Amino acid sequence: MAAPHTPSPRSTRVDVAIQGIRLLDAPVARRAGAGPSDDGHVLLDGVGAAVPLNPRSPYSVAGGRLLLDGADTGMGVESVARPRFYDLTTADGVPYEKLARLHSAHVLATTVVQTCVRYEEAERCRFCAIEESLRQGSTVAVKTPAQVAEVAQAAYELDGISQMVMTTGTSNGRDRGATHLARCVRAVREVLPDLPIQVQCEPPGDLATLQELYDAGARSIGIHVESLDDDVRRRWMPSKGVVPMAEYRAAWAEAVRVFGWNQVSTYLLIGLGEDPDELVAGARELIATGVYPFVVPFRPLAGTLATDVDGVGAPPHELVYDATSRVAEALREAGMAGADQAAGCAACGACSALGACPSAAEQAS
Repeated sequence: MAAPHTPSPRSTRVDVAIQGIRLLDAPVARRAGAGPSDDGHVLLDGVGAAVPLNPRSPYSVAGGRLLLDGADTGMGVESVARPRFYDLTTADGVPYEKLARLHSAHVLATTVVQTCVRYEEAERCRFCAIEESLRQGSTVAVKTPAQVAEVAQAAYELDGISQMVMTTGTSNGRDRGATHLARCVRAVREVLPDLPIQVQCEPPGDLATLQELYDAGARSIGIHVESLDDDVRRRWMPSKGVVPMAEYRAAWAEAVRVFGWNQVSTYLLIGLGEDPDELVAGARELIATGVYPFVVPFRPLAGTLATDVDGVGAPPHELVYDATSRVAEALREAGMAGADQAAGCAACGACSALGACPSAAEQAS
């Protein structure tokens, strides 16, 4: 049996993103959902991180320090405190926590429609559990614009959120859910006119919808493809993978025109079987067009087909570190930083290690 991998200090954040932490106290956490989930939100040396809660992880916490097999890694760990807005309910009795969640320390996130037309088992994205939280009763199917605005205002006033992310399950309409997103954005901007908002959706059938999202008040957008390899897309996303890459490219180009350079992003998942050199090359192509490739390791998640049926595990640390480091270097060369986005996953950065990867010069030193 091979000896267990011991990451260097520079790659610890990447390793934690894959193996998680044996964390007993995570007041802010997610269970099920559309994205990286079953995670606890912590601050690693003061920087937000969403890490898997894994009772078998070699990482643990003691005295506010991150330990690897009992040894101090030199990194501090602090759990994100439970936000005060979680204790409130709407006038008609819906807990705010079912309408929106805190991500990392200062990001408010909501899935405005918690159902997806692609969720039948034969069509479902195999890494997605968007409807599982609905079945568990931890959310509601559709959040109204008024509800979203009410929660956003409370989270801003009570907990100091600095940005907001709105995503949606895909609908049957040509807009694929973007129209309801626009209504929710508009409602939030009416009560919080300066709050930066990112929206996330599939490429809409009518690209004019992207301008509608911007006009409603969104200032960045995520159009997530997850993989640039058509074989991987068909295997992992049998329904979504049918959407031609040409539609994604057209949507990205129009979104960059509308929202601006480095205000458009897309998730790329490491560990789906895509050739890492091709993934990095594809990321470089996206960067050249002004789109930020938010690379994140695939995480096994209970309730997904990948975990419950396929038994797919997390990708090797070396693969994630290599691909993430190379994409991070390409972003640096282009002068593109996630922190420069108005709002969203890249602006937050908690689910990826892109911001923690050293430059080529640092690696050589």
